[in-house]
Amino acid sequence: MGAWGYKALESDEGLDVVDFLKDYLQNHLDSNHLKLSEFVAAMKDKGFFGETFEDVDFFYDTSAMALAELYLKYLDTGKIYEADIEFEKAHSVTADEKSLRFILRYLTDIRDEVQDGDQPREIIELWSESSSWAEWKANLESLIHRVEKEIASVS
Repeated sequence: MGAWGYKALESDEGLDVVDFLKDYLQNHLDSNHLKLSEFVAAMKDKGFFGETFEDVDFFYDTSAMALAELYLKYLDTGKIYEADIEFEKAHSVTADEKSLRFILRYLTDIRDEVQDGDQPREIIELWSESSSWAEWKANLESLIHRVEKEIASVS
């Protein structure tokens, strides 16, 4: 785990999501509008998430957290990610209930420490041993709360 902060976007795995989004925007963006449902499907196809929620992996968990952080950053600032020319192509982002529920399921499984078979969830093991555990956990709770709020607004 290469991380320089407690947020998913402050990690190597989180930046993998950012890089994939850049590529996606270059090759798949129609009319400057990003549909979260289509991007989630593309992430699934490229292995950012497991086949099922029972496929537990640190990378999948971090991908879900990073995606939530990106979407909520867009809602807060109107920008997807920092001042980057590649991201300026997307002028609007919309989410549907299904894609938000997908993200929420990952986030709540992390919070609830749903195990990987009979093994503890790796992301919990790693962060609970970190000096940033409290901040990381607070960020996760904040993401859950915000995604739940967005689900209520699109339902």
